[in-house]
Amino acid sequence: MGWLQRLFGLEKPQSQPATVTAPDTQQSYSVPAAPQTPDIAPERLGLNGEYDQSGLAKRVALAFDQDSQVADLDRLWVAQTGSTVVLKGEVPDQQTLQKLVSIAQGVYGASSVQTDQVKIG
Repeated sequence: MGWLQRLFGLEKPQSQPATVTAPDTQQSYSVPAAPQTPDIAPERLGLNGEYDQSGLAKRVALAFDQDSQVADLDRLWVAQTGSTVVLKGEVPDQQTLQKLVSIAQGVYGASSVQTDQVKIG
């Protein structure tokens, strides 16, 4: 079960998303692009360009789904507080956590990533 399905009960969107590149790994992920109109705050942009209170968290979950190294983590959750991505739960090692942070930072609208609620091990 993917991130979007596990956390939000959603399937991947059918629309063609934009591609972003995670800063640290230079790996690309497809996520919804910036809206055509400035009416929606970046952190509230949904998977299909609509307003969504949890839009940033859903787009981060979609980016995680697209990476086979982190797609199967089932003890970690994604939330958001404004434009801050909040990771909660457990990851196997520091390298995995750093990869998750890098992916999340590359998602449009993410200003920072909070990891103080993540346990390693």
